[in-house]
Amino acid sequence: MGKMIEIRWHGRGGQGAKTASLLLAEALFNTGKYIQGFPEYGPERSGAPLTAYNRISDEPIRVHSNIYEPDYVVVVDETLLASVDVTAGLKETGGIVVNTPKSPEEIRHYLKDYKGKVGTVDAKKISEEELGRYFPNVPMLGAIMAMTGLVEKEQFIKSMEESFHHKFATKPEVIDGNVRALKRAMEEVRIS
Repeated sequence: MGKMIEIRWHGRGGQGAKTASLLLAEALFNTGKYIQGFPEYGPERSGAPLTAYNRISDEPIRVHSNIYEPDYVVVVDETLLASVDVTAGLKETGGIVVNTPKSPEEIRHYLKDYKGKVGTVDAKKISEEELGRYFPNVPMLGAIMAMTGLVEKEQFIKSMEESFHHKFATKPEVIDGNVRALKRAMEEVRIS
């Protein structure tokens, strides 16, 4: 990779954006990357907007601050497009992926003339079909990894399975559904 990649997550409390950033950090750490995964804390409550971050590098990371000019942005809740400037500082050499059934072309209208890659995935549908409940964070992990190609697909899936076994040690029945949701999102994300 050579350079550091920075990802900013936008979600609402209870949707798993913080958990997704931490799962991504753990999974990429398991592939030998240097990583950071952290939320921006404030008066978050269920449903309130929140932000989480990841830094990924092949070399030690020496910066410890929020991310103001991300390479990639993940929007876990499409309704945030109307109230949060999700493209603030977003590099046009990167991209943004949004949880929505809409096409990338339909979403561009909400992105303040952003010229980089736009991806969409219906994480709601995937999570409800694979997990039986609305947990959009794992499908969004699959979508952002498909967009970035930070690590080889099979290596990432294997590493995520290991992370799921650790995170869901007391609920092993949810592991297979999460793996299916991750794989589906990697296949179903639409990028333009």
